[in-house]
Amino acid sequence: MSKRVQVGALVWVLATVGAFFLDPILGSAVLLFGGVLVVVGHLASHWGEGTTFEEREMARARRRRTRYEANAGKRAKDRERWEAGKARKAAREARKTG
Repeated sequence: MSKRVQVGALVWVLATVGAFFLDPILGSAVLLFGGVLVVVGHLASHWGEGTTFEEREMARARRRRTRYEANAGKRAKDRERWEAGKARKAAREARKTG
């Protein structure tokens, strides 16, 4: 937890105790809304620590490259089958026409 969030939580606790001494309904409101603000502050304190777009894209490109290299044999085999089928089709067309 960051220092700013800790200070905010301390202020919230003190404000809540003070508000409860004045009025229980006011204390409940300060307790609820202050607690929400402290939680939002804590979540927002970690907002910028994530990876950047470029880092995520580089990791994705590395994963994509490893999959591409792993399937190189399958693609070569498919290419051979496609070219063999194309040659058979050309041979049939040549027999029909000529």
